[in-house]
Amino acid sequence: MAIEKVKAYFEACGIGDRVREFDVSSATVELAAQAQGCEPCRIAKTLSFLVEEKAVLVVAAGDARIDNPKYKVQFGTKAKMLTADQAETLIGHAVGGVCPFAVNEGVTVYLDVSLKRFETVFPACGSSSSAIELSIPELEKFSGFSQWVDVCKGWEP
Repeated sequence: MAIEKVKAYFEACGIGDRVREFDVSSATVELAAQAQGCEPCRIAKTLSFLVEEKAVLVVAAGDARIDNPKYKVQFGTKAKMLTADQAETLIGHAVGGVCPFAVNEGVTVYLDVSLKRFETVFPACGSSSSAIELSIPELEKFSGFSQWVDVCKGWEP
């Protein structure tokens, strides 16, 4: 199970005790915010796409939406989200628990600038009822991100 893989990853990093598991679903931004007790914008949602037949993850703030023109400039193609089956196969996590941690080999992780306005954010941990609170430098470190991108809209102050 993906949650176990992510927990083992964070154990090896020395922060396994920070993974939170809930008795309720955290599969959507709204549900995750309720379970976590924070504003929806602070949920770090992980969106999965197919770019040149490879899985790409974009971690963005909960109130951000993909801006198709910006996405096309960044990735050279139209935004095409993975199906649920593709996400589990290519990334290693099921939809609702997709996160940038302990992903399959060859998955590239990008962080969207919509996250930079927060001290800490709450990404999932491989299941639809888990999360971890990370500072932005911790998110950078533990996600193994490739680069910061600006591919979202709707969050700007």
